[in-house]
Amino acid sequence: MIDNQTTYYKTPIGTAKIVGDNNGIQSISVLDDDISTALDMTAQKVPECLQDCVSQLDEYFNGSRKKFSLKLNPQGTEFQKKVWAELLEISFGKSRTYLEQSKHFGDPKAIRAVASANGKNPIWIVVPCHRVIGSDGSLTGYAGGIWRKKWLLEHESGVKQQSLF
Repeated sequence: MIDNQTTYYKTPIGTAKIVGDNNGIQSISVLDDDISTALDMTAQKVPECLQDCVSQLDEYFNGSRKKFSLKLNPQGTEFQKKVWAELLEISFGKSRTYLEQSKHFGDPKAIRAVASANGKNPIWIVVPCHRVIGSDGSLTGYAGGIWRKKWLLEHESGVKQQSLF
């Protein structure tokens, strides 16, 4: 058995830390800027079991990938895993409210539990919790920072914001 492998991948919105092994990707998280600037990513060799993940993230960020096809192995409770599996059903460029997400999950009254599980999603971007928004359309509840959620939703919408200045 191979122990978990780790690699780092520089994205337009921060450095991603990718952890996994031959059983699948366990986590993708975004690092704070002060941590990521200390990493020397030019010297790293990407472990074989993580190369496909890095490649697919690269395609996602350059706009050529809309759906990931990675073996996932997130660590969590059975409830969390069911919620995360439901997140995978939200198509690229689409969003759902937390209430819609809990209805898709099968229990509209479980909205707080579903939202909590969304917030504990260990696989950034690939399991698209960024596509879940507030009922009023607000960009609420995103562990990576609301500015990243906004960036990801704009990236997936295909609409590029223009600046007047």
